[in-house]
Amino acid sequence: MTLAATKPIDAQAQRLRAEAAQALDPVATAPATKETQVIAIYGKGGIGKSFTLSNLSYMMAQQGKRVLLIGCDPKSDTTSLLFGGRSCPTIIETSSKKTLAGDQVRIEDVCFKRDGVFAMELGGPEVGRGCGGRGIIHGFELLEKLGFHDWDFDYVLLDFLGDVVCGGFGLPIARDMCQKVIVVGSNDLQSLYVANNVCSAVDYFRNLGGNVGVAGLVVNKDDGTGEAHAFAAAVGIPVLAAIPADEDIRRKSANYEIVGKPGGRWAPLFEQLAVQVAEAPPQRPTPLSQDGLLNLFAADAVGRDVRLEPATMEDMCGSAAVQKPTLEVVYDDA
Repeated sequence: MTLAATKPIDAQAQRLRAEAAQALDPVATAPATKETQVIAIYGKGGIGKSFTLSNLSYMMAQQGKRVLLIGCDPKSDTTSLLFGGRSCPTIIETSSKKTLAGDQVRIEDVCFKRDGVFAMELGGPEVGRGCGGRGIIHGFELLEKLGFHDWDFDYVLLDFLGDVVCGGFGLPIARDMCQKVIVVGSNDLQSLYVANNVCSAVDYFRNLGGNVGVAGLVVNKDDGTGEAHAFAAAVGIPVLAAIPADEDIRRKSANYEIVGKPGGRWAPLFEQLAVQVAEAPPQRPTPLSQDGLLNLFAADAVGRDVRLEPATMEDMCGSAAVQKPTLEVVYDDA
């Protein structure tokens, strides 16, 4: 190889070394200054996130706020109550159809309105045909192409499953895509287990320099037993609202009716929740251990008195276990 041929290679190597030696930008730790509040709502599947978000977003819009509700659940049911049971085309499904047809997705293809609330669904792959978390990532990539960062809203509410732990569902927390997280739970161990996992994720990424915090807990179907309130106090977050386990709420939500309408019976509840969601600061929670979580409940309610009994090889084989010789060499002590 000639000297002339090696010079460009050496120069490129030097540039790469210089680039690698540059210090990384520090992670931002100052309070968020973005006018739009991006809020991620997490909770166990079926705990009532869609019910809470539909009524919350509706009330916020009636209070004069510009609100965008984005469903990030592969079931694509976040907006169903808002639209009276009707499902809207998802971003991922629409993108696939448009791509096959050689077209591009437009806002009017995927975003729909009701009484001032703007709403859309990311969607997800069919069962057995892809990863839901990867679908979330792909969905946000499409949102960025549609100009997500240029949209003008007071609040963007993101609905995420809390009991799915793959990376896509943790996107807002891991990448500081939102300013704060709100958890929806109830007075049962499984929903509070999920809420505790979300608090653990926030605490983990705070240790890495992240800024996202937990603004509080919404207790849904509150029967007054108090475990959810005790959990919030233990991890150091406020209870933003307690939605009672009331037959009127159950019946109306089952019929896809909005209960958080101004002037209605439940209007004060959602008016106060809207204020709390807007004003509650993001806080760093202190997640509980598994035993700490169990201790919130009576022993007979969660089986805390059960002891772990080790199994034996005889148990596994269903009969006397035969000790088989091995080729291991055992040396006598010298």
